[in-house]
Amino acid sequence: MDDDSRRVLDPERDPAALKALTHPLRLRLLGLLRLRGPATASELADRTGESSASTSYHLRVLAKHAFVAEAEHRDGRERRWKAVHSVTSWSNAAVLAAPGSRGLLETSRQRQLEHLRETVERHEADIATGRLGREWHEPSGISDLMPRLTPESLSELLDTVNAKLAELTARDADDPRAEQVVTVVAALPLASAEPAEGRAGGRPVQDPATASGDGAAADVAAADVAADGERGADGARAEGGAPLPEAGPTAGSATVREPRSGDDR
Repeated sequence: MDDDSRRVLDPERDPAALKALTHPLRLRLLGLLRLRGPATASELADRTGESSASTSYHLRVLAKHAFVAEAEHRDGRERRWKAVHSVTSWSNAAVLAAPGSRGLLETSRQRQLEHLRETVERHEADIATGRLGREWHEPSGISDLMPRLTPESLSELLDTVNAKLAELTARDADDPRAEQVVTVVAALPLASAEPAEGRAGGRPVQDPATASGDGAAADVAAADVAADGERGADGARAEGGAPLPEAGPTAGSATVREPRSGDDR
């Protein structure tokens, strides 16, 4: 992804812009513009179930902070909006250290969870109706694993996944068989409630009640793209492909890290 398609927010330099993204509807509107392309406030109101007055107001707020801009009008009757960037990113460490910025992480992550639920429903419907061919049955799926890793190993894992995703995305860019694949990485360390010597000998620990893995890629965490795909919203990863659920991703779903990056929306 080139630098022009990504916006990196700094909580010290961009506090107002970060605050603007703490509203769930703004994240949803930004995600829809990234996924579905330019739209009017009325069109976005129809897709979200909100009033056009509400979507118009929140679009103006997003425009004030340069997340969206006016697009070419089809006619002179109503303003059309487009997303300025495919992905919005930030450093998690910087956001957590900045007063009043923590709400952005909470809002964007909740929106990501909602998008994942909507995507699962859409994916299952596409399988059931045959819109997705049988060649997609085996590689698709969700895994929840609980390995024990150091902070350095977790950073390496995420860097590796992101680099491989970028490589494969570029390779398949002109392949007519390619579809948009919602890939979500959740890497959330949990503090141990037991002494280090009581852990399972350094081996991955899985909750037998929830641990699962389906499909050929079950052991590979999905990538945090925007729409966004951030990340996108955000993300991101941000952009082409088959339409996703109407709710759209978060405002970008790719993360910039310092040296690792935060949630892309």
